[in-house]
Order: sequence, then C-alpha cells, then structure tokens
Amino acid sequence: MADRDVDRRLVERAQTGDKQAFDLLVSKYQRKLGRLLSRLIRDPAEVEDVTQETFVKAYRALPSFRGDSAFYTWLYRIGINTAKNYLVALGRRVPTTTGFDSDEAESFEDGDQLRDINTPESMLMSKEIAVTVREAMEELPDELRTAIELREMEGLSYEEIAQVMNCPIGTVRSRIFRAREAIAGRLRPLLETRKDKRW
Repeated sequence: MADRDVDRRLVERAQTGDKQAFDLLVSKYQRKLGRLLSRLIRDPAEVEDVTQETFVKAYRALPSFRGDSAFYTWLYRIGINTAKNYLVALGRRVPTTTGFDSDEAESFEDGDQLRDINTPESMLMSKEIAVTVREAMEELPDELRTAIELREMEGLSYEEIAQVMNCPIGTVRSRIFRAREAIAGRLRPLLETRKDKRW
C-alpha cells in the first residue's frame, strides 16, 4: 500500500474520532515537520512549540481535509503558515536554514565540483561554498527561500510546493528559478563558472 494511501486511511479513521490514528500521523511526521520549521525558526524550543501548534490546528481542521492533496502537503502548508504567523506576532523576519552543508549543496546540478573533498584545499572550498550558499539563502525573499528549501531539502514536487505555498505551479517554477539564479550568482566567483552557465 502506497504511503499516501496509508495516510488517507489514517486520516479517515481520525476523522471518525479515532485519536490513535491521528497519533500515528503525528509520530510519522513530527520530526520531518520539525526539520522543515527549523529552517524558519532557529530556537529548538520554539520549533517544538510551533510543531505542536501545527498538529493542534491540523487536528481541529481535520474534518475539512478532503484529500485533494497528500496529508503531509496539507500539514506542511499549515506548518509554514503557523510559523510565519508566529514570527510576525513576535515582530521577527523569517530566518533561513542554519544547517545547509556541502552535502545538501551537492543536490544542485553543478554539484560535481563539490564531490572531491579528499584534500584540505577541497575541504576548505566546500566549507566556503556552504557558507556562501547559506549567506545567499539568507538574502533571498521569504517566498523564494521557502520554495527552494521545499524543493532541494524536502524533495517536494513542483505540484506539492504549489499546494504548500498556495500559489500556481508557474509561480513555484519562477521562484525556484530566481532562487537558483541568485545562489549561482554568489557561487560563480568561487567556482569560476561562466556567467552563461547557470545551475
């Protein structure tokens, strides 16, 4: 049985009042949701609070879940909105990830240049690249940063990102393209790539 089908059955059971079914969904997605939220909120205790608040909101909204999207897509959308509202209430700007390392940077298309990390020079280069990527991510507008993180770090499809961010798929493609362009622009001096060669 596909993962989405398992979730759908658990949701159906939870919608009829089966609390244990919802507990299984919480167990399944708590860590994954926490990882996503930790890219928006730096303090681990705050991440835990917002994660719990997300599940409370999801539980209350469960009767309205129709299954048009996957459960985790719906849950992530609630999580992102809850995190943004939390940060706005505190008067804070949404921060970016603090855990972006060279392994994650390799998921970009030109990552081959990062793979040989056997020498001290290449290890230093990988560290510089990771710092540059992190800085570039911090400078992105929230919409671009969220889109690229959902794609590159969470592995969501464009369709799922469109559902999570509640925008058309064309907008998602544009945001990811613009985010990659901005990151590539910051990395070009380090990687010495031609301007016409983008990620």
